[in-house]
Amino acid sequence: MTSAPPPLTYPSAPRTDLVEDVAGRPVRDPYRWLEDAGSPATTAWSRAQDELLEAWWGPGGAAAAPDVARWRARLAELLATGSVGTPVWRGDRWFESRRAGDAEHAVVDLVAADGTRRTLVDPLALDPAGTTTLDAWQPSVEGDLLAYQVSSGGTEESVLRVIDVATGALVDGPVDRARYSPVAWLPGGRAFVYVRRLAPELVPAGEEQYHRRVWLHRIGTDPADDVELFGAGLDRTTYYGVTVTRDGRWLVVSASAGTAPRTDVWIADLAASPVEAPDLRPVVVGLDAETAAWVGRDGRLYLHTDLDAPRGRLAVTDPERPGVEHWRTLLPEDDEAVLRAVVLLDEGDGAATDDPRRPTELVALRTRHAVSELTVHDPADGAPLPGARGRIALPGAGTVTGLARRPTGGRELWFGWTATTSPAAIRRWDARTGGTDLWAAPPGALPDLPDVRTTQLTVASADGTPVRALATVRADLLADDGTPRAPLPTVLYGYGGFQVSLDPAYSATALAWVEAGGAYVVANLRGGGEEGEEWHRAGMREHKQHVFDDAHAVAEHLVASGWTASDRLAVWGGSNGGLLVGAVVTQRPDLVAAAVCSAPLLDMVRYQHFGLGVTWTEEYGDAADPTELGWLLAYSPYHRAVDAAGDEPGSGPASPAVLFTVFEGDTRVDPLHARKTCAALQHATSADVGRAPVLLRRETGVGHGGRSLSRTLGLASEQLAFVARQTGLRDAARATARAAAGAVPGSATN
Repeated sequence: MTSAPPPLTYPSAPRTDLVEDVAGRPVRDPYRWLEDAGSPATTAWSRAQDELLEAWWGPGGAAAAPDVARWRARLAELLATGSVGTPVWRGDRWFESRRAGDAEHAVVDLVAADGTRRTLVDPLALDPAGTTTLDAWQPSVEGDLLAYQVSSGGTEESVLRVIDVATGALVDGPVDRARYSPVAWLPGGRAFVYVRRLAPELVPAGEEQYHRRVWLHRIGTDPADDVELFGAGLDRTTYYGVTVTRDGRWLVVSASAGTAPRTDVWIADLAASPVEAPDLRPVVVGLDAETAAWVGRDGRLYLHTDLDAPRGRLAVTDPERPGVEHWRTLLPEDDEAVLRAVVLLDEGDGAATDDPRRPTELVALRTRHAVSELTVHDPADGAPLPGARGRIALPGAGTVTGLARRPTGGRELWFGWTATTSPAAIRRWDARTGGTDLWAAPPGALPDLPDVRTTQLTVASADGTPVRALATVRADLLADDGTPRAPLPTVLYGYGGFQVSLDPAYSATALAWVEAGGAYVVANLRGGGEEGEEWHRAGMREHKQHVFDDAHAVAEHLVASGWTASDRLAVWGGSNGGLLVGAVVTQRPDLVAAAVCSAPLLDMVRYQHFGLGVTWTEEYGDAADPTELGWLLAYSPYHRAVDAAGDEPGSGPASPAVLFTVFEGDTRVDPLHARKTCAALQHATSADVGRAPVLLRRETGVGHGGRSLSRTLGLASEQLAFVARQTGLRDAARATARAAAGAVPGSATN
């Protein structure tokens, strides 16, 4: 007889008696030692966590677990659609981002007028190991050169290169320190304006991630000889945007300190001052608002701003008189919908008109409670065009992305569109006919999908604020009133921060879960951008608890209305969404059975000392300030976990099952947050390890952002299998087989 395996136990993690004075307040930090990733103690603890996780999966670990394999196989089918981006036109050919169905990464293709394509940049060709990601790319004005940025190992430390489009030959670079660097080409392709950090030896120790400047770079020259154009004297955390008009006349520079919801803008007339020393004049500086500015083909300065309009408005002025006092509102703020983008169309270069660059249509992209709409307006006064001419038809309730037109003008508009069961495809609207057609479908085949329903729920938060959530479930599991016939294993996904909007979109993870018999709910919490800047600010700084209250309210509603039960509910989020998950687990452990906490921010006292944390103090608060420290300590998941128990293991409340997933190459959110909180929860929880485990999954060679297809499949399949085990989701293979028996390819109602 085979003996039963020994019961699982948590690795030893000594609790020290460290108490630190922070802004005049004693703060306990017993797992400070886990901040040092390279120490022998942390290394041994991390390896022990690896072993615990593998033991929890069963003999052979995750690689041998049948449920993980089933999830992975279905995810691979759902992701085999691949992806395609909106065209970036140069003449009669275009550049395009594209990922074939089974490809590890997206590539950049050049597509000729007859549709033939040639790949210009392929991350897998650069690095067969698959750990190099494509971060950004920008063709020159004429389209004969292409600047692109790649990074390796998840670091997001972009290196910029320039290639000849005709031959593929490298003509410039590598240029390092180009993380988050826009590139604005000057006509002729001999130079561009871009953003680069100062050399490490020129900044104080520990500040190498900051101190960006705007530079002029001439092709083929040493980057050390680049001309600094702007940035000296501004905050070390400042990020910059740069654009140059196609004719090379106008340079626009924007600046924001860290992630603060404020943008300053300057403009220079390069016909009146040399590009090496541009006379940058203020457009909007020092005001509490975000503004994007550009000079249109008609020569007017356009401003997309939330100044005096939290949901956004479009203003216009003469670039010779750029100040706020000269702005004229063209598109006023909508009472409910948030202005996301605008595009102006005209007859295009070469058109037989007196003024081919005079705008003929103004197209506005707005989202109304996270659902996109495209409207058409008179560009002279912003008035909506009458009847059907005033709206661009979309396939359903979904999300529009990437508005694009030809830089030489014309009355065609390209945009991406996606929805719950529809991977992003590119559509084209012709203003002359008012018709919309499919321009480019994803390169892979859409798999058979069950009939699903997506319902928008509205829930009152603790203070009465209405909070919306999109709930997706198989149609055959719903009663006539649109609610599930029985409580379902449910995933509640949220983010709630940095003005990020969770809009409807194709998600292989969500569809795999729903297909297997669960419900997938995406909550639009305060702190996000779904309802504009006021919505964002209602969930930041001293108001951060609103975000967690919103999530609690949605979870309570799902249970009370019969969508699920607390022992069948999981909460899931990453990054700032990982903070949300940590708050739910430590504030309301009774609400959920399981949690997936990915790349999380959890130690809110020391977060600003690591990664890019110092750039987020405007979002969360500064722990060096006594008042703001109070905000942070009130919800900091790590400190709540530490305070939940005494010195004896298991002396705290039972925790839900938690899977922390971290990435050792992450330079945004340091894995120390998950290590410290995992140790604190493992010590505190009185739940049995086998029944409600607290586990840590770590991965090397990847970081916070982009990853290869195979890495995506590996992570998502384990996350789904973990949640399925803890919420009682019935066997994925049987559920999928039953769903497929009545499936209609690509069917959905949104």
